[in-house]
Amino acid sequence: MPEPMPDEHYLGILFRALHICAQYTPKFGRGRGGGVTLEQFQAMYGADPFYNWIGLASPLMYAAHKAAGGMTSIYRQIGIGCESIFRQMLAYHLGLTDDQAGWSYEIRRGNTTQTLTLDGRIDLRHLQDEVIRERVENWLEAAKARAAVAPEIAAQLTGAVFEVRQGYKSKDAKRQNADIANSVNAYQRFYLPVVALFSTQIDEDIAERYEAQKWLMLIGTTEGASTQSTYAFCRDVVGYDLAGFFERNSGEIKKEVETILTRILTA
Repeated sequence: MPEPMPDEHYLGILFRALHICAQYTPKFGRGRGGGVTLEQFQAMYGADPFYNWIGLASPLMYAAHKAAGGMTSIYRQIGIGCESIFRQMLAYHLGLTDDQAGWSYEIRRGNTTQTLTLDGRIDLRHLQDEVIRERVENWLEAAKARAAVAPEIAAQLTGAVFEVRQGYKSKDAKRQNADIANSVNAYQRFYLPVVALFSTQIDEDIAERYEAQKWLMLIGTTEGASTQSTYAFCRDVVGYDLAGFFERNSGEIKKEVETILTRILTA
């Protein structure tokens, strides 16, 4: 069993993702170019007779737009950081290569081929350490039972693939349909699809829909079995106390988030 990776490594992953948020500026319909500064915003809205008449060229209006988009950016970047931490944790503590710890597959759409990816993978065939492999095998058997996978399908599964999120409260039907397509392709390739949330924030309707499609749902609780809790899974199956990492470094992470929030909420 390898020694735990230094906290600074995982903190670096999370902070690099968060720092992108600090540079956020709203685009105001300017397409894919860079964001609009306060001065550019005031010039643009000030030149619009209606917006100027009713007072929308105010720095407070700019701050409101910046805050709204910035909040979305923070959630997105935290999610990206969580994905990277989870995948590197799998690789390091289970003795996998980066390619083995990730998963992608190709689909044909018309005359083009599209590559789709999930955020993590554990394939029993890649596990060289017998103790680790036995631990993962035991978890996989329990996970298949909890997800109520049909016996004839369960017998063929060789591992699991993971969709990692910081939370999931969006009702985005396109995102949900894409995930359902991922689960179908996962089963076709003999993997159990797993959603791993770092928080407890998920809409009940969404959770029920995913479970109906035979996803295993791991929620960001600090209690519960490894087939229910993301942090129990990390501790008991992967062999790394991820909850302990966040607890140890909570003060530093909060300070970083506070700094970024202050920048986003300032015009």
